[in-house]
Amino acid sequence: MSIRRLPPVLVDRIAAGEVVERPAAVVKELVENALDAGARAVEVVIDGGGRRLVRVTDDGSGMGPDDLALCVERHATSKLPGEDLLAIATLGFRGEALPSIGAVAHLSIASRPAGAAHAFEIRVDGGVVTPPRPAALVGGTRVEVRDLFFATPARLKFLKSDRAEGAAASDVVRRLALARPDVAFTLVMDERAPVVFPACPPDAQGRARRLADVLGAEAERNVVAVRGERGGVVLEGLAGLPTFSRANSLGQFLFVNGRPVRDKLLMGAVRAAYADLLPSDRFPVLALFFSLDPREVDVNVHPAKTEVRFRDGGNVRALIVRTLTDALGQRAPSTAATMADRLAGLARVAELPGPRPGGLPPGRWSQPVEDHDWRNSSSRPLEGFAEEAQAAFLTAPFMAPFMAPAADARADAAPPSAADLDRPLGAARAQLHETYIVAQTRDGLVLVDQHAAHERLVYEKLKAALARDGVARQGLLIPAVVDLDPADADRLAERAGDLVALGLVLEPFGPGAVLVREVPAMLKDADISRLICDLAEHAAEWDDALPLERRLLHVAATMACHGSVRAGRRLRVEEMNALLREMEETPNAGECNHGRPTFVTLSLKDVEKLFARR
Repeated sequence: MSIRRLPPVLVDRIAAGEVVERPAAVVKELVENALDAGARAVEVVIDGGGRRLVRVTDDGSGMGPDDLALCVERHATSKLPGEDLLAIATLGFRGEALPSIGAVAHLSIASRPAGAAHAFEIRVDGGVVTPPRPAALVGGTRVEVRDLFFATPARLKFLKSDRAEGAAASDVVRRLALARPDVAFTLVMDERAPVVFPACPPDAQGRARRLADVLGAEAERNVVAVRGERGGVVLEGLAGLPTFSRANSLGQFLFVNGRPVRDKLLMGAVRAAYADLLPSDRFPVLALFFSLDPREVDVNVHPAKTEVRFRDGGNVRALIVRTLTDALGQRAPSTAATMADRLAGLARVAELPGPRPGGLPPGRWSQPVEDHDWRNSSSRPLEGFAEEAQAAFLTAPFMAPFMAPAADARADAAPPSAADLDRPLGAARAQLHETYIVAQTRDGLVLVDQHAAHERLVYEKLKAALARDGVARQGLLIPAVVDLDPADADRLAERAGDLVALGLVLEPFGPGAVLVREVPAMLKDADISRLICDLAEHAAEWDDALPLERRLLHVAATMACHGSVRAGRRLRVEEMNALLREMEETPNAGECNHGRPTFVTLSLKDVEKLFARR
């Protein structure tokens, strides 16, 4: 078959397959055009998940009839002042979006620039262009896309349900709204109530407010501001606390020179920064904004422009890890505000066997009752039954100063010091189940997991010693022989050189065994056999592609778990207070190295909510 030139309409439809993958791509391209036109308010209307209708209206600069005729031609754009593809300061620049959309749908564009007598409208139906004609529009631009993929019905088979496509389009609008907090957005989907994002100042407070609008009010309470600069790259934004995480990465918003991206390099660096703070199956919530010279980043990698390539990717990765690590490590000891909300949601009065008092329905069993007197209740005990026990609660007011409490659960008979009560983690008052420490503050209480807390302390000490001059070692009087699976023993032997840096000296000892000669000094009382067995199990997961430092930190995390205070150990008051004071001085003390919270803070208000007093 001889070579032939494809017709222009077919060329546009082929291009549409790269640019317009689904309705969300249409929404992205049209909203980006509105932002590039200087819009201060953008309205997005979606019907049928975007298949039936996508309408984007803005109050931007608008276009005259000549520009309207050009905007639907391929590779026609107003966003490249010259021919330098490395100096791109706009969101769109290819000039492919509108002609590609018009090739597979019914496209109409009405626009009116400032000062124009009236608006003009142009239509494109399956690639067939109708010349501009007068139209009614106050100002700005209105773009309507109807019956998407009617000209390429095969593409419809690959679309998901209207709900799924609508959710994807909504996510696009939310990401662009977060990229530009200074622009007001309105999203109207099907029969639902409109979602409005009011314009906010383009500063840290405005970004936090817009993040709360996008993700909910709790997001604003659970993020810290971050800022860093390295090698000409400036990083600003908001990073979520480790206790405010999600089961997927949809809560991560990354922007490069104002462009929303989902880049593997950036997401991998974020993962590394939170490696010591989150479990492997949880993802942080954050919004990070990168500013750098456009010549240092290639945004022309993919037609959808959602991927970028940095000239110096190592510099950007180091900036992310260092900035997030410093910001999260320097924050004051605290836990996510959602922790108290979750506890309040779990607070329910237990269902007791038998009939409910007074015939109360289930919905009212846990509601507070004001001025309730048990003696007037229908469930009052029979005469002569348990009256002595009930009488313990009948104390006359004048007897109150002389009555002592029936039980005292305090850890010490002496009152806590005022200095300890004013500390962030308060003064230790009790230990529950030899596992949890209860501390009292001026306006609430703190519940501490002693094992998780001490695990973080040991881990940070190992990291500091490793960064300083290596971990101090202590030789064993009698070397310990640990039997292992032959494959596990071989893996540990191969990494014996790396383990020396962490104070663990071992060597092969026949098939399926290793000989441990020295251990870290701070782990001298740990169960060496159990530690080596755990390290052997995790050795298979150590990725040789990771930097040596990250592999060593994996080992340090396992060591910290074995060198920390175990649950079930009874602690004295002095030990508990010492643990609390050390937590206050240790970075990232709010989470253990597995990402679990080490303590929960409850204000008196939170406690009153648990008991339905508020």
